[in-house]
Amino acid sequence: MDKLLTVVIPSYNVEKFLNQTLDSFVCDEAVMKKFEVIVVDDGSKDNTAKIGKEYADKYPDTFRVISKENGGHGSTINCGIRNAVGKYFKVVDGDDWVNTADFVKLVEDLEKTESEYVFTNYYEYYDDVNRQKAVDFPQFKDGTEYDFADVANKVYIPMHALVIKTSVLKDNNIVIDEKCFYVDVEYVMFPVPFVNKVTFFDLHVYMYRLALSTQSVSILGFQKHINDHLRVTFHMFDFYRDYISSDKADSAKADYMRTCIADLIITQSAIYSSYPDSDMENRKRFMEFDRKAKELSPEIYELSSVKSGKLRLLRKYNFKHYRLIQSLSRLHFKMTNK
Repeated sequence: MDKLLTVVIPSYNVEKFLNQTLDSFVCDEAVMKKFEVIVVDDGSKDNTAKIGKEYADKYPDTFRVISKENGGHGSTINCGIRNAVGKYFKVVDGDDWVNTADFVKLVEDLEKTESEYVFTNYYEYYDDVNRQKAVDFPQFKDGTEYDFADVANKVYIPMHALVIKTSVLKDNNIVIDEKCFYVDVEYVMFPVPFVNKVTFFDLHVYMYRLALSTQSVSILGFQKHINDHLRVTFHMFDFYRDYISSDKADSAKADYMRTCIADLIITQSAIYSSYPDSDMENRKRFMEFDRKAKELSPEIYELSSVKSGKLRLLRKYNFKHYRLIQSLSRLHFKMTNK
C-alpha cells in the first residue's frame, strides 16, 4: 500500500521520551498501514536506536530506524526527506509526541487534499507543571483550501503545525543547514516558493514539550548558540534575496519571508541584549549585526523597527543611552508579565 504520510522523528539521546513518542503513533492497524514513522538516530549515545528498533520489529510495516553519525537537527530532516515514501511529510521531534486521536483524523483527512502545505492546531505541553495550552488558528475553517496569500497575510505556520507535500521537498532539493541549531525556520520557509495551496484541518495533532526552565537557563542556551542563530538569520537573508530576484517572485510570499526575517532580527537582538550591559564587546557585535541587517535589506530592517519598540529606540539614538534603554525595556517586561 502506498503511504499517505511519512513522519520523521529526529532523535538524539531521547531514550527518556521515545517510548511515549512512538506509542502515540500506535493505533488501528488499517490506519497504521497508511503512514510510516522513520526514527532518525543522530549518533545517540544512549538506547535511542534500540528503542526505535523494538517498534520496527513489532510494527515493521510502519516503523523504521536509520542510524547515522551526528549531524544536528537539520541533518535528520535531510535524511528523512531522502528516505521518505509518503505523499506528505511531517517532523515530530523525539522528545515530543502526537495526540493519537487527532493524528488518526489527520491521516484520514490527507486523503482529501492535494495542497502543498497542510496545517493544524497543536498543543504546547509544559513539562514542569503537567499543563497543556492549545495553540489555535480560529481564523481558518476546517477542511478549507486557501491560496497561499490568504494564509500568509494572517499567520506564520510553525513546524509543529505543518505538513508538507513530500514532492515539494524532493523535487526542489530542499536541504536544511546541518550541525546548526534554530533550523526549524529553514524547514518552514525553504519550500514557500513552491507552495500554491494551503489546507487547514481543525485538529490538535502535535504535542510540543516545553520545560518551564528559569529565564537564566533559557538565556544561557541562547547565548551558547548565538552564532548558530546568526548563521540562520543571514542564511534567510540570502534565501530572500535570491527569491525576490527570481522570475517567479510573488509579492505575498516575499511579504511572508520579510516578516519571518524581521522576527529573526528581533530574536537575534534579544540574544545580544541578554548579555550584561557592561559587556562592551557584545555591544559592538550587536551594533555590527544591526548595521549588517540594515545593509542587507533596509525594508526588512525597518519592519523589525516597527515590530520592536526597543530596537526602534536603540536605532533612533544610534545605540547611545544603551543602558537606559535596556533598563526601560526590562522594566516594561516586568510590568507586562506580572
